[in-house]
Amino acid sequence: QVQLVESGGGLVQPGGSLRLSCAASGTVLSIYVMGWYRQAPGKQRDLVATITYNGMTNYADSVKGRFTISRDNGKNTVYLQMNSLKPEDTAVYYCTATGVTGNSWGQGTQVNVSS
Repeated sequence: QVQLVESGGGLVQPGGSLRLSCAASGTVLSIYVMGWYRQAPGKQRDLVATITYNGMTNYADSVKGRFTISRDNGKNTVYLQMNSLKPEDTAVYYCTATGVTGNSWGQGTQVNVSS
């Protein structure tokens, strides 16, 4: 079992930045891919970005050029740097980790982008 704890959400103005963090514990050696999803009220949970153990990344088209996913394997932590934030980025952001046994999920952290 992999445990994930997210932090860094909050309120930011349009055009601003936030950095989300997700610390993994438990069976961390089984993790191949980590990533971020987000879900706005009344909307489906959508993929934001993923990163493999060796640093290969993938992004949703809506965040390309604005968000950057990274990881520190020594700290078992994945980050999401969010720049040029838009109101439509408002959502609960969930960290996920994928291994041979399936997916683990964090509790979610709220991001509000508003004037």
